[in-house]
Amino acid sequence: MTEQTKTKLPAPLYAAAGAGDLAYEQLRKLPAVVTELSEKAAASLRTYNEQANAKATQLREKAQTTDFDALRGNAASVATSIAQLAQERTVAAYTALVARGEKVVGAGVVTTAEVVNADIETTEGPKAVEAAPAAPKPRKRATKPAEK
Repeated sequence: MTEQTKTKLPAPLYAAAGAGDLAYEQLRKLPAVVTELSEKAAASLRTYNEQANAKATQLREKAQTTDFDALRGNAASVATSIAQLAQERTVAAYTALVARGEKVVGAGVVTTAEVVNADIETTEGPKAVEAAPAAPKPRKRATKPAEK
């Protein structure tokens, strides 16, 4: 699915860090976007009613002349194409987030992870277990013959 990185940390960690950095970057732009959108909304609200009525008339006329059977026939192939394109874009976006996350996390963390992994490997090695000396078996007592 994605290319393996040459680091010891998993790609999903880098993707999460990249997504967080991207979200932070976009949130910093939010006040300017809100201002711009509110100005556009105020301007477009004035002409919305006129355009909506004209568009409704156009759509009514178009619906009467549309061949819906032909549209249904093409829907499956178009849906498959769109799904495949979405998958390719998702893989590309994930790979970009991994690369961005690697930059955010930095090489220092990778070095630390290598040291931790080496420590784990040395401490988790199999330990030799010495067998305890066998305890002497208890002697059997002589039993009395059963009386009749």
